[in-house]
Amino acid sequence: MRSPVSERLRSGAVIAVLRAASVPQLYPVCDVLVEEGIRSLEFTLTTPGLLDALPELHERYSGSADVGVGTVTRLEQARAALDRGADYLVTPTMNLAVIALAVRAGAAVFPGGLTPTELYTGWQAGATAVKIFPAQTVGPGYLTHLRGPFPDLVAVPSGGLDLAAAHAWLAAGAVAVSLGGPLLADALSGGDLAALRERCRATRRVVQAVRS
Repeated sequence: MRSPVSERLRSGAVIAVLRAASVPQLYPVCDVLVEEGIRSLEFTLTTPGLLDALPELHERYSGSADVGVGTVTRLEQARAALDRGADYLVTPTMNLAVIALAVRAGAAVFPGGLTPTELYTGWQAGATAVKIFPAQTVGPGYLTHLRGPFPDLVAVPSGGLDLAAAHAWLAAGAVAVSLGGPLLADALSGGDLAALRERCRATRRVVQAVRS
């Protein structure tokens, strides 16, 4: 049975994609994100030691945000992430085994694909929403075209989106957008956290402008 999009993500409409050189760099950045109402945190497996730290990350942030694991490419990674408390999984490819595992576990899953065949295959397999990746290569009109044959498809675009693109994708019907650099900039490498706070507020204004 398909796990629904969480109320946090549906209302907040933003997944923050966090790729850090080390786990300790995540904490001050995530503290600001949740304080400023970014309610979905995708910790990528490209961060060394991420799975070992996941129980602590989940304990620290799950009261304020959905805690997910991204860049999942193998079934054993997905299993380890769920065992350590991940609320959701994100994949860069349409990995049907990972989708099936998440469905059995009752966890949300956002599998990545680009073609209509890939995306609808993931949706039919039980994805919470399909991740259109890399979204920058197709633009928000792509979702409008997909909704012709697949009117019920729930999508989250990811890859190369700035705030203007985020606005356009949300206006086109995306349930949420994944944001990395345009939201985080240099915050994960010691950048100004006050500037991060302002980017969070600008991001939330974009969401509010579409939803109002």
